[in-house]
Amino acid sequence: MASDSHLAEADERSDQERLSQKFQRELNAGLVGLVLLAVLDGAEEDLYGYQIAKRLQDLANGTAPVKQGALYPVLRQLSANGLLASRIVPSYVGPPRRYYRITAAGRATLGEWCDIWRNTRDFVDGFMISNGASP
Repeated sequence: MASDSHLAEADERSDQERLSQKFQRELNAGLVGLVLLAVLDGAEEDLYGYQIAKRLQDLANGTAPVKQGALYPVLRQLSANGLLASRIVPSYVGPPRRYYRITAAGRATLGEWCDIWRNTRDFVDGFMISNGASP
């Protein structure tokens, strides 16, 4: 009987982990664009994908919740929407690299998205605090 109890607890933990991973993916999907615009806004030079991923990892002390592979589709979408400009540069040690920089439209969008993020964060924090949960 004890093993049945342990199996049920393991299944419950597994379900909780899956739900947490799903929540993290959905949250990341909306925030990656904001973070990428912010990284490129703060860059002194054009950056390619690996450099951007490295900066995110460094800022998060190696625990960024965003995988490097997830950045590229967002970079392409931001570029397609005119928020980033890109250029391809040949590389001597591998395939050509695509370098990105933020555009004026990207900076304007970053400002709007930062306001949206702050309002959303404040709403969630206020709601959690008023219901006795700590944000």
